[in-house]
Amino acid sequence: MPLKTLFLNPPSFENFDGGASSRWPATREIESYWYPVWLAYPAGMLEGSKLLDAPPHHVSADETIEIAKSFDFLVLFTSTVGWSGDHGLARAIKNANPSIKIAFVGPPVTTDPDRALNECEVLDFVCRREFDFSVVEYANGKPLNEILGISYKDGNGVIQHNPDRPQVEDLDAMPWATKIYKRDMDVTRYNVPFLLHPYIALYSTRGCPAQCTFCLWPQTLSGHAWRKRSTDDVAAEMKWAKENFPHVKEFFFDDDTFNIQKVRTIELCEKLKPLGITWSCTSRVTTDRDTLKAMKEAGCRLLIVGFESGDPQILKNIKKGATVERARDFVKDCHDLGLIIHADFILGLPGETKESIRNTINFAKTLDCETIQVSVAHAYPGTEFYDFAARNNFITNEKMEDGGGHQMAHIEYPGLPTEYVMEMVHKFYDEYYFRPKAAFRVVWKAVVNRDVPRLYVEAKAFMKLRSQRNKASRLKKEENALKAQESVSMNA
Repeated sequence: MPLKTLFLNPPSFENFDGGASSRWPATREIESYWYPVWLAYPAGMLEGSKLLDAPPHHVSADETIEIAKSFDFLVLFTSTVGWSGDHGLARAIKNANPSIKIAFVGPPVTTDPDRALNECEVLDFVCRREFDFSVVEYANGKPLNEILGISYKDGNGVIQHNPDRPQVEDLDAMPWATKIYKRDMDVTRYNVPFLLHPYIALYSTRGCPAQCTFCLWPQTLSGHAWRKRSTDDVAAEMKWAKENFPHVKEFFFDDDTFNIQKVRTIELCEKLKPLGITWSCTSRVTTDRDTLKAMKEAGCRLLIVGFESGDPQILKNIKKGATVERARDFVKDCHDLGLIIHADFILGLPGETKESIRNTINFAKTLDCETIQVSVAHAYPGTEFYDFAARNNFITNEKMEDGGGHQMAHIEYPGLPTEYVMEMVHKFYDEYYFRPKAAFRVVWKAVVNRDVPRLYVEAKAFMKLRSQRNKASRLKKEENALKAQESVSMNA
């Protein structure tokens, strides 16, 4: 028998969905939870294991510590934002269960394994990049010095970095994530405002060949090499999931980029069509109309699309590989075909100015997508964006959240204060959603999808947060005005 292993997406800030497959490590404006897909694969390879996704199941730190007493081996998926809290939790678990072995996985330990091992003395090892087989081999008794892709301290306290582990190529040989959801998780606990509830998320590919400078996952975990499951394997899992989760309204392919290869996408659509399921996925604006049409006919409902900016120069700066013109054509095709778009934008990318922010807000309103998410640009260690920002002294501090898990600007360019960027994030939401057309569309969709109770809860949470932010912004402006007045008086 292998070591009895607990795979953990740890408890953290309230409403925090910042680790284990979440692409935006922060507390959301509206309570949202993504699936810990990365942890599901090794959990499916070890008999007697358990996947504990603490945040959506509202499992506290004390409850997590108690649960961990029954296990021999802990695999914790850490994040940049949750770094210090995860270290504290690991120490508490070790104190309660001194014999337990502990490994950290996730982007921070890939980019700086030495820091992790030096800062957290209870770690037995950390895994760099894809960790599926590294943790499974350890649980099955393989010595640390023989496991590829890990870093650890030897008997003399010297850090050892084993050779890198090749990326997983045969994705069809991996377990189905949905079977672990069935075994260990309550899928009704997962909520994303723009997806039907309840929903299930999974991967059909790994990696992304795009070179976006800010994107965390391809640069620190999944890599740029695009690897795909066979369409037969994906369709078989979807058939199984439909039968085993009859109450689920939507399946979401949370790949870095789902439809990057036209032939493969159309082939998969032909196999999904007979299943009669509703599904959604990620997409790039380079997807052509024929592919989008095949997706719609096979049951696709919604696409998450990273537009990022409405300024052509910024798109070039971040190596997006897309243009404003192509984005407009893509959105028109989606609207014509009846595909819904959730549009993602980022403020504070390299080259950002007050003018380019205004361009992006106007661009978003012109596209008129169903829903949007507006994020502050965060330079995560291990990304090209981080190297650029550090080299030019644009990082004001390393702290990306405000103490409660909410996103906080930490990149400042000449003439573009961080306070202004945060203010424009809030203004972006207000200008977009308080248009009569957009507000009516949100309500109408909730009525059609019988989601009015959920809309009420989400709208109430959004308005409460909006009120808090407006109050904080007003107090900040009053504080700055008072300081300016005191400065004038002193100079006089």
